[in-house]
Amino acid sequence: MHIDIITVHPPLLESPFSHSILKRAVQKNLVSINVIDLRAYGIEPHKKLDDYAFGGGAGMVMMIEPIANCINELKSKRMYDEIIYMAPDGETLKQTTCNYFSTLKNIIVLCGHYKGIDERIREHFITKEISIGDYVLSGGELPAAVMCDAIIRLLPGVLNDETSALSDSFQDNLLSPPVYTRPADYSGWKVPDILLSGHEKKIDEWRHQQSLDRTKLRRPDLLI
Repeated sequence: MHIDIITVHPPLLESPFSHSILKRAVQKNLVSINVIDLRAYGIEPHKKLDDYAFGGGAGMVMMIEPIANCINELKSKRMYDEIIYMAPDGETLKQTTCNYFSTLKNIIVLCGHYKGIDERIREHFITKEISIGDYVLSGGELPAAVMCDAIIRLLPGVLNDETSALSDSFQDNLLSPPVYTRPADYSGWKVPDILLSGHEKKIDEWRHQQSLDRTKLRRPDLLI
């Protein structure tokens, strides 16, 4: 999988892809991530990227030319399955969306900034608009990192145990059941006996029931 991330602030994306699972995915050539500094496409002579909004109002708007030039150059080099804009008013990111993105070969992720981007970019270039929640951040870099993490961990070979992702919360519209590890008894707080029984079928049944109960209690909307 290949991911191009367009941003005004590349350093904000250095750490997320330099550690742990995402770093190993890159090292194993399971994913390639190209962070592109939009400033390189800024309007001369000062590499300008933003301007005042027509009609007035507070805040600056990212200009159409730098973004269009950047995307067009990328599209001249490869075919893209999706061009994604991280936007607070986009579709809320869900596990099913991440599952879909993980099946793609090439994607562009555009990080917004300031008051947003010229609407014509959204109308003529963007194919998906994604939000990670009903709140506003300073820019799209952190949401982009969150989304990429959720996608990359699903790629075959990224996790040491590939079945692990299949039992994550939301994969089947249920929350994951509680998990325990050693010691089995800590200060009188004991692990449920069923998990120590070695009876695989009964353990699976217990876990499924726990998932149902936890979902009903914490996220009943998932069961609708």
